[in-house]
Amino acid sequence: MERKIEIFQCEGMSIEYSIIGKGEPILVLHGGHSNCYEEFGYKHLVENGFSLITPSRAGYGRTSKAVGESLAVACTHYAKLLHQLNIEKVHVLAISAGGPSGLYFAANYPELVSTLTLQSAVTKKWLTPKDLTYQAARILFNPKTERLTWGLIAWMNNLFPRFIFRQMFPSFSKLNYREAGDIKQSDVEAIRRMNNRQRSGEGFFIDIKQANEIKRDHLRKISCPTLILHSQYDGSVSLEHPHYAHQHISSSTLYLLETWGHLIWLGHSSTMTDEKMMQFLKENEVEIKAL
Repeated sequence: MERKIEIFQCEGMSIEYSIIGKGEPILVLHGGHSNCYEEFGYKHLVENGFSLITPSRAGYGRTSKAVGESLAVACTHYAKLLHQLNIEKVHVLAISAGGPSGLYFAANYPELVSTLTLQSAVTKKWLTPKDLTYQAARILFNPKTERLTWGLIAWMNNLFPRFIFRQMFPSFSKLNYREAGDIKQSDVEAIRRMNNRQRSGEGFFIDIKQANEIKRDHLRKISCPTLILHSQYDGSVSLEHPHYAHQHISSSTLYLLETWGHLIWLGHSSTMTDEKMMQFLKENEVEIKAL
């Protein structure tokens, strides 16, 4: 897939973004440790006539840290990016730690949003200083050390892809490795590629802060059709999050998937992720200006 990378300058800040495909535009708000080079789920959408616009969120890639001063500031800049691209309306796809950005954008820019899809998404207060994951992140993904962390993970993963997959598996799934069944080699390779593009920059700690900014009233303001996709075995973002979103977004539909964990684009049941997404988009087709 051909990926076009650009930098949008606005009010002294930079937003790096990519565009893949041609057709109805989807604004992708990627997950934690990611950037505008994200790949999960893209191929099926592009092949079915959608274009994906992916800004590197605040503190990730070449996007300014200052964009993440608050969700309000970040979403204002996403709206300005769409205006710059002459896009009047988009589908919004918010993934994992990008969930709060998607929720805030849909709640406050309803005129720009046709549909909202939440995939494995954070929808309320997430990691706190009491959580072991948070404490580990303070060391491993600190802006001063994260380059070394990801460099080491990528190096090890390139040498021993299945071993590293197995070591990382508990962070993604509540199942044990054997319960996940026969792991496809394509999943092992997808994780290897992921670990070669991952970086935390300043972004991951911005994500944690912004998760605390999203409130119940934001969810209640969302009026567009909303699809919530989450693995029932997610080991990264608990099931409290999809149920909370479904409870407070009146226009939402929730599907709990059988795939093995947080990365719902992998595993033997991952085709259901693509099928539910496409069914939802087709059911809510509107006249959106294509890129």
